[in-house]
Amino acid sequence: MTLLLRAASHQRIGLGLAAVGRPGYITLGRRSDLPEVRSPEALEERAFELMDTAYSHGVRYIDTARSYGRAESFLAEWLDTRSEIKDLVIGSKWGYTYTADWRTEADVHEVKDHSVSAYRRQVAETRARLGDRLSLYQVHSVTPDSPALSDTALHEQLAQLSTEGVTVGLSTSGPHQADTIRAALTVTVGGKPLFGCVQTTYNLLERSACSALAEAHAAGRAVIIKEALANGRLTASHLATPQMNALHEIARQTGTSCDAVALAAVIAQPWADIVLSGAATVDQLTSNLAATHVHLNPAQLERLTELTEPSDAYWAHRSRLAWT
Repeated sequence: MTLLLRAASHQRIGLGLAAVGRPGYITLGRRSDLPEVRSPEALEERAFELMDTAYSHGVRYIDTARSYGRAESFLAEWLDTRSEIKDLVIGSKWGYTYTADWRTEADVHEVKDHSVSAYRRQVAETRARLGDRLSLYQVHSVTPDSPALSDTALHEQLAQLSTEGVTVGLSTSGPHQADTIRAALTVTVGGKPLFGCVQTTYNLLERSACSALAEAHAAGRAVIIKEALANGRLTASHLATPQMNALHEIARQTGTSCDAVALAAVIAQPWADIVLSGAATVDQLTSNLAATHVHLNPAQLERLTELTEPSDAYWAHRSRLAWT
């Protein structure tokens, strides 16, 4: 892990901007979480509130992406007005293009493209907004069939970025995340590993990448966890099924919230360097940050394994979540 990411992982929780960079996303509860009018100005104000709160609580990693609507611009403008902040680690992603034109209801919200031409276009766009404040640049949502794992011309381009001081990484998605991670660990340029970071979906429902993430960590890669609350399924207001009783009971035992317990269970994994909060409100973020003070005992961690779903079922459920 790079020194910058190691410094950012001290808090163990980072802030992701996927929920507030655009009016539509798949996280549950957005109708009540976001302003009634989701104008760019309203969501920028919300993003600023979240980043101010996160930074004041010791969060030093912020995650964004080209496809998160105006999230990169919101982040850049926030940094421009807070010149005293020098210790923040910024990660962004390329590989999806935002196509919804600031609409909640759109036929297509984002288009995936891991080609060299897409990389060149998007890295220039990211640099135009974030400049030399970019610390980590990841290929967005890599699956085993992605050219990001096999295109040597793309690898050369990414390796050039790493010579400029930017860590190259990838995020994963889908039921075969473990295969993607292990394939990424073998990619080299000039005899050196290309990918210095993996960002993966892991939560109490979807644990299939656990062994591969431990391998990545042991090999010196930074590990960032996304969707640790399963797009809102592991928050108290959406725990509708009986198998979620374990989460409710442990929240009562520890005197905290269901989301804090769910995040604490991920933080407890020794290979998890940074666990992202995808909060859309300051109250949600404050509740998420309480996870750093929740210490689950072995019996509680074992009880929470009752929530695990088959990976295929988890991703099939996620694919049905509506953009709202």
